[in-house]
Amino acid sequence: MGIFDRFKHNQAAQDKAADMSDAAEKKVNEKTGDKYADKVDDAQRKAEGAMGMDRDRDRPPQS
Repeated sequence: MGIFDRFKHNQAAQDKAADMSDAAEKKVNEKTGDKYADKVDDAQRKAEGAMGMDRDRDRPPQS
């Protein structure tokens, strides 16, 4: 079992990674004045998908 397989089955690690991903998205959007918000969101989705974190996108918007 590889590291990503263990990650996919560890909900606590996924939750922490999701929080960190959201924080990074928020910081980038702050620095760019939300100019690239759609591109940042797409990149975040792709990165999370690659790690097996296809979480529900019906979450509340980040503020």
